[in-house]
Amino acid sequence: MTVEYEASAVGSALGGAPEVKVAGGVSHAEVASAFTDLSRAFAAFREANDSRLDALETRLAGDPVIEEKVARIDRAVDEAKSRLDRMMLDGRRPALGGGPLADPLVEEHKGAFHAYMRGGEAGGLKALETRALEAKALSAGSGPDGGYLTPGSVEREVLARLGNISPLRSLATVRLISGASYKGAITKTAPVTGWVGETATRSQSDSPVLEELDFPALELYALPAATQTLLDDAVVNIDEWLVSEIETAFAEQESKAFVAGSGANQPKGILSYPTAAHSAWGWGKLGTSVTGVSGAFPASNPADILIDLIYSLKASYRQNGTFLLNRKTQSAVRKLKDTDGHYVWQPPATVDQAASLFSFPVVESEDMPDIGADSLSIAFGDFRRGYLIVDRAGVRVLRDPYSAKPYVLFYTTKRVGGGVQDFDAIKLLKFGTDAASPVGP
Repeated sequence: MTVEYEASAVGSALGGAPEVKVAGGVSHAEVASAFTDLSRAFAAFREANDSRLDALETRLAGDPVIEEKVARIDRAVDEAKSRLDRMMLDGRRPALGGGPLADPLVEEHKGAFHAYMRGGEAGGLKALETRALEAKALSAGSGPDGGYLTPGSVEREVLARLGNISPLRSLATVRLISGASYKGAITKTAPVTGWVGETATRSQSDSPVLEELDFPALELYALPAATQTLLDDAVVNIDEWLVSEIETAFAEQESKAFVAGSGANQPKGILSYPTAAHSAWGWGKLGTSVTGVSGAFPASNPADILIDLIYSLKASYRQNGTFLLNRKTQSAVRKLKDTDGHYVWQPPATVDQAASLFSFPVVESEDMPDIGADSLSIAFGDFRRGYLIVDRAGVRVLRDPYSAKPYVLFYTTKRVGGGVQDFDAIKLLKFGTDAASPVGP
């Protein structure tokens, strides 16, 4: 999506925010309207929540009318933000299509793939695979048993859309591999250094301690279905149909795994690693702050625990820090104020920015747990340095016209892995009293 700033204002309600022009199917007026709605909704939320807090100070119990009003406006803020997020996502979805200087072999692959998808004719793909295998350009897993590789444009579009939809994928480091797993190394401790005189004896320094990284690429599948009538319709863009059918299924499964995956036949999520108090932190564990109250923020100065979480991260990581939490947790955080009476959560300053918490971006992931007893409901860190996602090159499709007649099923697979690569770069907030745990939630 192209975003262009101009000097004129969207409207008085935005307080002089720059005008935004959006390409990709979303009109300027729609984005401006959604942004205005979000700004107005949060202004109304601040006013209603202040009234709620005043009522709590002057009464033994809260006013149910005010409580309901705050909850209703809070839902309106969520809806306005979701509407704006959807528009920005839709604008980032360009139509699939080949470039003006398309490679003849690429076009041949695309034509053969379309013939296979529409009518089950695999002769063209088999011929291409025979040539590619002779040139050692394809892995041996292709063919009728493992499916056929999609055109490169389809694979690129799937990965691009997953990056827009999957919260942690949009934050983490992503590497494309051609093998079964990614192996690398990371430095756990730096080599010992020191100052020395020009002619003084140099003592031998210790070598850095390295940790081996091994992230296997595991199989993720989707099973979209189509009628033969749809496949026979020449107007239907078969590439676009396939991408739109599998993007959400892949994104949902990936998002769950990157947050809470067990590591068995799926990526290992950030919440599946052992945790420890910052004072007892060691490699292989994630440092954890605790609220001191089971299933809740502290009653006194509740926002202070978020400040503690922020500054538990080293400065080199903190400058790229991002909060990761779900919608319900964000709703609870939205009501918190700092010691000066300012709300710590703020809506986006412009349409292409995220909401912020103490000036750090907030990314919403519905796979993060709700606030509950001993829940790890908020993560903060430099996820690009902390979490690694590996994608094995190639998305495969196996056509099945028999199992669900009259529908044609398309068994679509991609291989993906992931896990924490730097345990110093991610910190968690636990709504309990004990930071240590042998495993995640």
